[in-house]
Amino acid sequence: MEPRKKSFSDLIVAPTPGETGADFRARVALRHAEALERRQLDLAGQTANVHSPAERIRIWERLHQIALPRDPAHQILHVIAADTALSLEEVRTEQRQRAAPRSDYEA
Repeated sequence: MEPRKKSFSDLIVAPTPGETGADFRARVALRHAEALERRQLDLAGQTANVHSPAERIRIWERLHQIALPRDPAHQILHVIAADTALSLEEVRTEQRQRAAPRSDYEA
């Protein structure tokens, strides 16, 4: 499941005209609960066997807002491997695949 892109209005939480204080607090609480649920689903997804190693790493990158480093000796690779339930070699394989030049003829 691809996450919904955030819009500018998602970033601003302000009462709407005519909204009561109680309604505003309820709306903020609902947004917070939805964000927590999305995070929990992502945390579960980053270790789910139904996802490929590439998908698990992309989920990890999205959660932590950090790109997979290019250095095969980078220390964070151990963290990524542990958090995604992948082996260090699977993480390094994804690094190599991302670094490989792509052909316009690849299917």
